[in-house]
Amino acid sequence: MKRQWTVLFFLLCSLAVLAGCSTQKEPANAALGTQERPLVVGVTAGPQAQILEQVKTVAARDGFVIKVAEFTDFLTPDQALANGEIDANAYQHQPYLNHFNKNNGDKLVSIGKTVLLPMALYAPKYQTLDAIPDGAKVAIPNDPTNGGRALLLLQSAGLIQLGTNDITVTVADVKENPHHFEFLEVEAAQVPRSLDDVDAAVINTNYALEAGLSPVADARFVETKESPYACVLAVQKDEKTNAAYAKLLSYYQSEPVRDFINKEFKGALVPAF
Repeated sequence: MKRQWTVLFFLLCSLAVLAGCSTQKEPANAALGTQERPLVVGVTAGPQAQILEQVKTVAARDGFVIKVAEFTDFLTPDQALANGEIDANAYQHQPYLNHFNKNNGDKLVSIGKTVLLPMALYAPKYQTLDAIPDGAKVAIPNDPTNGGRALLLLQSAGLIQLGTNDITVTVADVKENPHHFEFLEVEAAQVPRSLDDVDAAVINTNYALEAGLSPVADARFVETKESPYACVLAVQKDEKTNAAYAKLLSYYQSEPVRDFINKEFKGALVPAF
């Protein structure tokens, strides 16, 4: 009998130890934004990653833990968010997010604006907008959202007239082309590399900065601050009301982060909050 009680005692102790270990190995039960369960935010490499590092620093002062996940393309961060591999992302504007949801049947939502990367028209061979010649070759992004954005920018510059102002406008919607521009549609990341072969190019700011171009110093025409293409902080729809994301947005839209954006990018990027 004594031996049976001894065996039972050790079994109970073993179960208690295992239960304790099980509790420690369940970070999903920990609050989001803690050391046990950092809030993982996806960004594209470059300016977006630089800004998020500042957000991470600001949040850390309150003990709120953010983990930065860098991506090198525009599609993967949304796929990772939809699949639950990351908790949020901060790299895209609302029209792009809408396009992703429509094409993939997902329900990612914005919880607030972050920063505007103003798209701009570059023409290094010419000193002014008016100097761009008739018949010029103009490169624009070939994806639906950024291609439409580029055409709307050219219309704002008074260079073309579109048949619609919808953000999904395409080259086929160019109603008036008085300068007889030839449009070359190129993958967005490759547009800066086309500058040697074209007369002008409409370039996303993140790619322009990577190529050593500044919308403030080098562009012939720049998108205004009223642009609908401000970047947003996106999460899964079902998680929108999670208090951790409200904290994340507040850290992003804080004065230290605003000051960093203005000082670091000198107008090339503009706080959208």
